[in-house]
Amino acid sequence: MTEDSQRNFRSVYYEKVGFRGVEEKKSLEILLKDDCLDIEKLCTFSQRFPLPSMYRALVWKVLLGILPPHHESHAQVMKYRKEQYSDVLHALKVIRFVSEATTQVEVYLRMYQLESGKLPRSPSFPLEPEDEVFLAISKAMEEMVEDSVDCYWIIRCFVNQLNNKYRDSLPQLPKAFEQYLNLEDSRLLTHLKTCSAVSKLPYDLWFKRCFAGCLPESSLQRKNMWEEKGNQDKRVCSDQRHFSKSQP
Repeated sequence: MTEDSQRNFRSVYYEKVGFRGVEEKKSLEILLKDDCLDIEKLCTFSQRFPLPSMYRALVWKVLLGILPPHHESHAQVMKYRKEQYSDVLHALKVIRFVSEATTQVEVYLRMYQLESGKLPRSPSFPLEPEDEVFLAISKAMEEMVEDSVDCYWIIRCFVNQLNNKYRDSLPQLPKAFEQYLNLEDSRLLTHLKTCSAVSKLPYDLWFKRCFAGCLPESSLQRKNMWEEKGNQDKRVCSDQRHFSKSQP
């Protein structure tokens, strides 16, 4: 039996006995052992297979450009990221925009506002629609990434990517959604059209938030929504849609 046929047999066997993803996990570990991570291969992998939770933050940080591909630089770069996080947080405490009573997701929002030059004059000012989007994404991300520094940087870069790369494509997504639904479940699409419900679906809410706050976090982790967005951005940047098909 050839090596490929053995691997295929093992994959089928593992899946039948409930250990789906064993081979994929091994493949990812091989990719992550390289001294210089192959961004293209990581993109392809995370679009095709679930990301194990133990590697999720690392892969996201690399794909979003928070960490460079070279392993030897990771520790030093994350040191700088942590220092910047601490400096921004300290500044917010000094000007009394955050306190010990401030929720973590609101801290992330104020940090992002300060760094992007959009911090309001007072924390009592009402939130803008874009702030509500940020908070929804932050709440979902907080369920998937434990470390607060990692979580902030991933949220920050993910939101920047949405705003800078995909804002212009939002009007096209309802039509793309209908086309995709027609392929996946044409009976459901026909039913929605018969009920005149297609035009009443909350597209704006769904797509601006990448379904954060609309679907359970577990669904965002398992349905390959957020990683595809990060992957597509990395492909475009190096000439090469929504972050998370992950398994526990």
